[in-house]
Amino acid sequence: MKTIRELLNERILVIDGAMGTMIQRYKLTEADYRGQRFKNWHCDVKGNNDLLSITQPQIIMEIHGQYLEAGADIIETNTFSSTSIAQADYEMQSLAYELNVAAAKCAKEAINQSGKIAWIAGAIGPLNKTLSLSPDVNNPGYRAVTFDQVVAAYYEQVRGLVDGGVDLLLIETIFDTLNAKAAIFAIKKYFRKSARKVSPTGRDLEGASLPIMISGTITDASGRTLSGQTLEAFYTSVMHAKPLSVGLNCALGAKEMRPHIEELSQIASCFVSAYPNAGLPNAMGEYDERPEDTGHYLEEWAKEGFVNIVGGCCGTTPDHIRHIAEHVMNIRPRPLPVVEKELV
Repeated sequence: MKTIRELLNERILVIDGAMGTMIQRYKLTEADYRGQRFKNWHCDVKGNNDLLSITQPQIIMEIHGQYLEAGADIIETNTFSSTSIAQADYEMQSLAYELNVAAAKCAKEAINQSGKIAWIAGAIGPLNKTLSLSPDVNNPGYRAVTFDQVVAAYYEQVRGLVDGGVDLLLIETIFDTLNAKAAIFAIKKYFRKSARKVSPTGRDLEGASLPIMISGTITDASGRTLSGQTLEAFYTSVMHAKPLSVGLNCALGAKEMRPHIEELSQIASCFVSAYPNAGLPNAMGEYDERPEDTGHYLEEWAKEGFVNIVGGCCGTTPDHIRHIAEHVMNIRPRPLPVVEKELV
């Protein structure tokens, strides 16, 4: 079987769409989220979508299956909030490791049932706390969390994802690059420790790591992340991780994201990914962009040579992914630039 790097040089790969959008279609109740195991949990858990990997795994596998059938080559685990920091909202910090293992197994079983060849991307979300910004407007120097605490939370998540059997690690929806750098540090730390267990000499530590995908979020028309970085500054801040791909997702629809993807395609020495929302939300917070429109937008990006990996974020469904996959099927991927190793 070809490696994902080999395939990325041959064709544009498709990543799946929104997990949350699909979960909403099931109209689950508090009791559904709790299941039998958490029937008497002391606080509400409705809205904790990651918990469904444990309490309703058949739903998560069904959603994965729909995206695989639609043409997804890469499916994301249901672990966007599966860290001890994010799970504190539901007082379920102790479940972080288990959530990641369970979600990875759901994705793996969905692929097995589909009979298709696909890769599992362990989804690592941005957290609900930020290292670069203060949550207290009266105290700009205050931080709700420390760098070491964020690293520890991400380390536990990475351990669970790897133990569950993911193929890639996707640090996504980054609005604070310092949080992303903590995730990168946690990944590198995990694989260094793992390599030393195998090889006491620590030989070829980097080679033991799973490929890393990194996807940031431009929050408005200014072209900056929430923590104030330009796109070029964001890329420069994370390129040391030697990622498989760098890209953008969420916050913007394809129409609004286009100039930023074009810019990224010109500066990135690795593969470029893009999975926008289904347009901008309407007054009710819902997404109205039709699947065929999303497909046409991403087809144009592909023809311009901007992308290597495409898919959808908020509001996108298997229909969106199906149209995207059909529209980019026969278009050559963005070629990797030749990077000079020294100045001449």
